[in-house]
Amino acid sequence: MMFADVSLNPSTTALPGSAALQLIANGIASWALIGALIALLIGAALWAVGSHTQNMHQSAAGRRAVGTSLVAAVLIGAAPSLINFFFNAGLSVH
Repeated sequence: MMFADVSLNPSTTALPGSAALQLIANGIASWALIGALIALLIGAALWAVGSHTQNMHQSAAGRRAVGTSLVAAVLIGAAPSLINFFFNAGLSVH
């Protein structure tokens, strides 16, 4: 049995509403970055207060929040490139 060859060519103009969907994705990315910023500020405050009061648990939680916020911001910024990279890697599979 022979299968027909299929292809995939993503297009942002192929379906109605694609522009609106892109705007929604941009808005969600903006909210995610704002959330990462707020988490960074809260984590930095916890880290500072925990260090000042010699509360090692609070200080460690603040450091963890700062690190997590920074990683989240990197992932949000790199998301389009990561998606495109893995999509193109998938296209190269034969």
